[in-house]
Amino acid sequence: MAGLVDKAKEFVAEKIANMEKPEAAVKNVDLKGVSTECITYKADVNVSNPYSTPIPICEISYTFKSAGRVIAEGTIPDPGSLKAKGDTMLDVGVKVPHSVLVSLVKDIGADWDIDYELNIILTVDLPVVGNLNIPVNSVGEIKLPTLSSLFGSKTE
Repeated sequence: MAGLVDKAKEFVAEKIANMEKPEAAVKNVDLKGVSTECITYKADVNVSNPYSTPIPICEISYTFKSAGRVIAEGTIPDPGSLKAKGDTMLDVGVKVPHSVLVSLVKDIGADWDIDYELNIILTVDLPVVGNLNIPVNSVGEIKLPTLSSLFGSKTE
């Protein structure tokens, strides 16, 4: 009897390992807004759902690194669902406190941008299988806003 149960577990594990899964990619990371507390960046994440039914997203967690240090991390609970048999564009807001930017002056001063690494984990709820984590990583640079771009330049 134990052998039969083991064979059934093997069969199910093999089927799950070989089934199509949602795939995701970061398409763009850009400035979203500036407040007195932080600078908010927006990561556009495209997720493709191969299934004919919408898939609920349980949460999105992210870690934003620069100069080898974590400068922001967070979780977005219950951000919605993935469209059935199609692509869903997710807007992941990353809030970076101003105090952290001060510690990155050496990197910023050279070319007025932040070299970053963004790691995102989308947790989706697949029927029968349960929660599935979809890792998405992106490396690049973000230009920082200048005072003239924030407040508009006045020419006389």
